[in-house]
Formats: sequence, C-alpha cells, structure tokens
Amino acid sequence: MIKNLIFDLGDVLMEYRATEMLMDYGLSREEALALDDLMFYDPLWAILDKGTMTNEEVIAGYAKKYPKHADAIGWFIRHGEYMHVPRPKVWKRVHELKEKGYALAIVSNKIDFAVKELNEIYFEGIVQAAIGEREGVARKPAPDMVKTALEELGKSADTAVYIGDSDVDVMTAKNSGLPCISVLWGFRDKEFLIEHGATHFAEKPEDIVKFLEQ
Repeated sequence: MIKNLIFDLGDVLMEYRATEMLMDYGLSREEALALDDLMFYDPLWAILDKGTMTNEEVIAGYAKKYPKHADAIGWFIRHGEYMHVPRPKVWKRVHELKEKGYALAIVSNKIDFAVKELNEIYFEGIVQAAIGEREGVARKPAPDMVKTALEELGKSADTAVYIGDSDVDVMTAKNSGLPCISVLWGFRDKEFLIEHGATHFAEKPEDIVKFLEQ
C-alpha cells in the first residue's frame, strides 16, 4: 500500500513565472518572452534539468552561445527560487493527503537552500522532507535525492510513489524503483511523456487521490 509521496517541485506543486521574473530583471515583455524561448528550447536547459552539468557550467554554455544575453540568463538561473508561485488546487490536495496520513517529501534539482526555503514558506508542517541540489547527493534522474528523502521520512521505497511532470521525473522514479504519476499540468504533454515511458497520469490534482485509493 502506498503511504509515502515524493513530489517534484517546479510545475507540479509550484507554477513557474519565468516571463515575469525576466521582466523583474528589467526586460520588456517582448524581450522576456523571446528569452524564454531561447533558454527553454535550447538543449542546455534539458541538460540543466537532468543535472549532468552544474548551474555554473550551464550558465557558461549559454554565455558562449548567447553573449548578448549572458547577464540576464546567468541572473535567471542563479535566482531560480524567485520563479515559483502557488498552485492552490494542488496545494489543497496536498493538505488533504497529509490529513489522511500520507508522508510527503519534495525532491528538486534546484539548489538545496532554495528548496528548503520554499518548503518552509509554503508547506511547513505538511511536507516533512525537502531535498535539493547539494554536495554529495547526485541530482535527478539519479536515485540519490529520492533515497535521501525516504531516509529523512524514515520510510521504505516499496510504499512510495513519485509524482512529477517530465521525462527526468519518469527516469528518476524508474531509477529509484518507484511507480510514477505524471501530471499533465506541467512541463511536458502526455504524448511526450508516453514516449519516455510514463504509464500513469493525472490530468487534475484529484486524479492523484484516485490513483492512491484504487
């Protein structure tokens, strides 16, 4: 029986405000939208998400390819903690799951202090473990973060499920020996996720509850 839930953070529990963040930096809306496309559709962003290069290595890669935008991209990646805003409908279900006795954790490739800070601000008393990028713990899709989260929860993998929105999350769950629920309100669409091995889907937060209760 599943009683432990490991959540990805960005685009699952939180919504990205990338365009608005770049406007906070000082770009016009048109400039911010153009830079959004440039960053997120470049292969370097997939590398950043997969954790095969450090943040600074990715920033250097962007700077080499797009020197005109080097300062803005560097600032954006180094301040990822400002990119998230709440998803109220998801949070409502998270609180309900906590009340039903599920143990909850967050794992994210974002820097550890920022993940913990977001957890303290938005999920204090609800999510018991929050794991981000830190020395000695390999980034997703390696299983290290999930194993660390389960250790902090004091739980075993055979009673856990991983909940994410990307191919990296599908691989993370597989590498960790966990089933994966792929949410469809996040970064990737259903067709893409199926192509990368996803088998269980949640179109809305209520579907997570249905999966756990079936």
